Amino acid sequence: MRQWTVDAFAARPFRGNPACVVAPFDAWPDAAWMQALAAENNQAETAFLLKTPDAARFGLRWFTPMLEVPLCGHATLASGHVLFADLGIAADKVTFDTLSGPLTVARAGDGYEMDFPSQPPVQTAIPAGLAEALGAQPREVWAGPYLVAVLDDEAAVRGLTPDIAALNAVSSAATGGRGNVGVAAIAAEGGGYDVVDRFFAPGSGIPEDPTTGSLHCILAPLFSARLRRATVRYHQAYPGRGGDLTCELAGDRVLIRGRAVTVVDATLRL
Repeated sequence: MRQWTVDAFAARPFRGNPACVVAPFDAWPDAAWMQALAAENNQAETAFLLKTPDAARFGLRWFTPMLEVPLCGHATLASGHVLFADLGIAADKVTFDTLSGPLTVARAGDGYEMDFPSQPPVQTAIPAGLAEALGAQPREVWAGPYLVAVLDDEAAVRGLTPDIAALNAVSSAATGGRGNVGVAAIAAEGGGYDVVDRFFAPGSGIPEDPTTGSLHCILAPLFSARLRRATVRYHQAYPGRGGDLTCELAGDRVLIRGRAVTVVDATLRL
């Protein structure tokens, strides 16, 4: 059984967000087995693929080291990259059947384009304790599947050293879901991107995620409206790595573009 590690939303190794991708199965393995392998891999996500009668269509499930999640961008990009670059799928686009419905990854120049659901957030009051947990005062807070705190500037986003346990408690209480929080700000001029962001996901067993496609399903409608244009360039500023993606708002969908590189091709002795 083969497994790849792919740095997604990266043009070179050791940037973006690593995801493990397991070669396509004929039938889904037991969920507990998939969860155990994801814990063993200890990456933000391990992606599992399922063959279908259509050579360009696969089932796709994502597991963090702690739980199965309903949507994951970087592991979807990594899965598409493995199919195209490592397994030689001839199609120009692959479709994945997921808990969030059909998602596609298409070849796009030297990278890929994903078609994901837009998840517009709603502005909400700043939850009690959020500023203390972040270590910074949000300018405003928006609620979707995750909380999103908008900060004053790029320096504030980059300088965060939050209290992860407190952030988990505040966010889960505010959303009634997992304790995951995105932070974002308009970028400083000259960086080559429009918005800088970070994502803290203790509710998914990930203190900080390096580059997060699902977060940008929320950020894309928010910042496209703010910047008054459909296409916005984002940089997720995980310390020491960082990942880059471009999002285009297209009605109720978000087209997420980025690159990927395979860094490990392994054999699982299971």
